[in-house]
Amino acid sequence: MNMNAKPRTYDFASLGALLAPRSVAIIGASADPARIGGRPIAAMLSGGYKGRILPVNPGRDEVQGLACYASVADLPETPEAGIIAVAAKQTPEIVRALGEKGCRSVTLFSAGFAETGAVGEKIQAEVLAIAHGYGMRVLGPNTLGVYNVAVGYYGTFSSSLEMAFPLPGNVGIASQSGAYGAHLSAVARVRGLGASVLVTTGNEADVTVADAIGWMAGSDTVDVICAYQEGFRDADRMIAALDTARAAGKPVFMLKSGRSPLGASAAASHTASLAGDDAVAEAVLAEHGVIRVRDTEQMLDFAYAARQRIYPAHNSLGVITISGGAGIVASDEAELAGLPMPAMPAEAQARLKQLLPYGAPANPLDCTAQALNDMSLFEEFTRAALRDGGYRSILCFMTYVAGSATLAPKLRETLHEIRTEFPDRLLALCIIADDTVTRAYEEAGFLVFSDPSRAVRAIAAMGRVGEMMARKPKALPELPNVRLPAVSPDEYAAKALLAKAGIAAAAERIAHSAEEAVAAAAELGFPVVMKIVSPDIVHKSDIGGVRLNLVDTDCVRAAYQEILDTVGRTAPAARIAGILVARQLSGGVECLIGISRDPVFGPVAVFGLGGIFVEILKDVAISPCPFDEATAREMILSIKAAAILTGARGRAPADLDALASMLSRLSAFAAAAGPRLRAIDLNPVLALPDGAYALDAVIECDDEVLP
Repeated sequence: MNMNAKPRTYDFASLGALLAPRSVAIIGASADPARIGGRPIAAMLSGGYKGRILPVNPGRDEVQGLACYASVADLPETPEAGIIAVAAKQTPEIVRALGEKGCRSVTLFSAGFAETGAVGEKIQAEVLAIAHGYGMRVLGPNTLGVYNVAVGYYGTFSSSLEMAFPLPGNVGIASQSGAYGAHLSAVARVRGLGASVLVTTGNEADVTVADAIGWMAGSDTVDVICAYQEGFRDADRMIAALDTARAAGKPVFMLKSGRSPLGASAAASHTASLAGDDAVAEAVLAEHGVIRVRDTEQMLDFAYAARQRIYPAHNSLGVITISGGAGIVASDEAELAGLPMPAMPAEAQARLKQLLPYGAPANPLDCTAQALNDMSLFEEFTRAALRDGGYRSILCFMTYVAGSATLAPKLRETLHEIRTEFPDRLLALCIIADDTVTRAYEEAGFLVFSDPSRAVRAIAAMGRVGEMMARKPKALPELPNVRLPAVSPDEYAAKALLAKAGIAAAAERIAHSAEEAVAAAAELGFPVVMKIVSPDIVHKSDIGGVRLNLVDTDCVRAAYQEILDTVGRTAPAARIAGILVARQLSGGVECLIGISRDPVFGPVAVFGLGGIFVEILKDVAISPCPFDEATAREMILSIKAAAILTGARGRAPADLDALASMLSRLSAFAAAAGPRLRAIDLNPVLALPDGAYALDAVIECDDEVLP
């Protein structure tokens, strides 16, 4: 991402010709509804497509009861969409014919394109060039297609439609994988979840998952977006789509698979080894409002919960249960999910205790099995949780009681009154009942789960959506004017370059003789540290290029020669620029601050504590660059070991203002530096009670290519 470039704009609405066409030509149309060229026709005829179906096959006059045409040129009208189900080598001429006819979109079922090698890649490029020349959008190649229940359009050859058609509803699915996208759709149908739009993008020669998300963000029928993503190629497009969805108040639940190995260049950068591909994607997606899910079940649980569009920004959970065990299970899961479960107010607890002395009215609110004999107890406990506890979300564990022929009618009546009285609360039930009873509870406005842990996870996710929706756009810092050197600089030059951006280092001097080193040490004040300076040596201590705790001139003079001798033996080919003499700072907390350039998302910043917290625990925060000091402070405080910086166990707190300023300034430096910047490592940064200082600095950049 180029932060200095003018933002690109995207015509997501142009996918309307793909997803809601008023007419469609099927080239390679088949009379056999089991063949690829016959499946979409059969599906649209059965699914009530409201547009015109125009089969094209030179060998037939009629296909599945429809008039068939010998060629695209023979069509009696211009199709808004074209579906091509013929061999790859035939597609360029067909796409050209569709373009000349005025068609606005084309779906390529065919395989045999870029996924097969150079020959297929050439055909794919030719098809794309022709289509773009006529202003057509291209889905695929190698795609399973799309469907849109609202208009009965089934531009897909998925055999899942033989089992059942998808249900109408406000959930949309976008998937890079055709088979997995259809699987998500089928599972949604089995669960009774209305996933009314499916887009599978295949090779993504043109239309991507990002385009599909952007279109759904502007759709009147989709409120909840599910996405399956394997990898990102166009970061700007995806970010624009996600920001469009967030602005429209539509959550995106994404299952991102695939963890690519780091490139060879990462080996030289400690930061890059921490900011793995998936960790970077996680940070960028979270920044732009995505809720990542770990599997199909979780994705559909969250989408199911989001259908009601109740997203409590300041979420809290009250659990009403007839089982103490279920309350404990829900509480454990809430703690794991970071979902607050504050206790009921003392007065409300006392009142409920009078009603049911052996109940537990704190939270969970256990009204025991006595509620089966007196349903008013359940009602009073639940109303108290909503009225007095003020919980934004409620989970009622009623298990099989809710499906009981004798008890369910009164329970449904009670719950209906509660739903009406508290329309803005997220209300979930954990019950066991047959489908008819379950649907009745859902139609009354309740989420229904059979497992309390899944219910809690979904409720917590709705709170995260609410927080994301309420979050204001973050302020961006002003970018400095950065001019990288022609080649990667040594430590001394790197610190000088960073100092221009306001990034402080310990006071230091470079020496080219033992006497210069002694003079520098005397000027800086003892004790000092001495280090070799070389553009060819990154890890100085590994080769004996560092001396610490030098307390007088004799130590400095001896250390100077020792460093030269040791480095001469361990790295004889290294270019030596001198020896750095720096004031040795003590106390404080050692931190790591760094930059890694992701090949898709651009520069990202990494923050963590030094030592085992980074090396072993990988306790770091990651954020795309640039960002302001407020965001930097959030990053710093988000790591698990943040208490070490804020004054745990009587320690003096670190200067978080100085640390956040350094982190933000480095993010701005990285954003301004451009694509030649590969990585920056400030390791360690010493966070003192009255400042933060980079004790070491490595800047890696690609060599400048002169015109």
